[in-house]
Amino acid sequence: MRIGELASQAGVSVRSLRYYEEQGLLSSTRSASGQRRYTDKEVERVRFIQRLYAAGLSSRTIAEVLPCVESPSEKTSDEAFERLVQERERIDRHMRELGRAREALDLLIDANRAHRGLTACVSPV
Repeated sequence: MRIGELASQAGVSVRSLRYYEEQGLLSSTRSASGQRRYTDKEVERVRFIQRLYAAGLSSRTIAEVLPCVESPSEKTSDEAFERLVQERERIDRHMRELGRAREALDLLIDANRAHRGLTACVSPV
C-alpha cells in the first residue's frame, strides 16, 4: 500500500509516517518510481507506535522498545520491560515536580487574591 493509504488506515498523518521512518521506527520499500510501499502489517505497527507516543515515550525510547515486537525473546521482553519501568519512574518524578510547581502557583494566586482584596477596599481620595 502507498503512504496515503497507510496513513488513512492507521489514523495518522502522512507527515507522521515520514517522521517515523526518519526515526527508524518504520520502514518501507520503494517502487520503481521511488514511492514508499508498505505491507498490511505496518497498519498495526503504526497504531502500536501511536500507543507508545500516547504513553509519553520519546521516539528514541520507542526505538529501544520495538525489538520486543520485532524479535520477541526473553531478552528483548526483559529489556523492554525495564525501559518501560524507567519511563514510568521518569513520569512519576515529573508529576511530583509538577505538583510542587502547582502548590507554589496556588500560593501566588492566594497572595494575589489577598492583595486584590486590600486594593479593592481602598478608595481614591
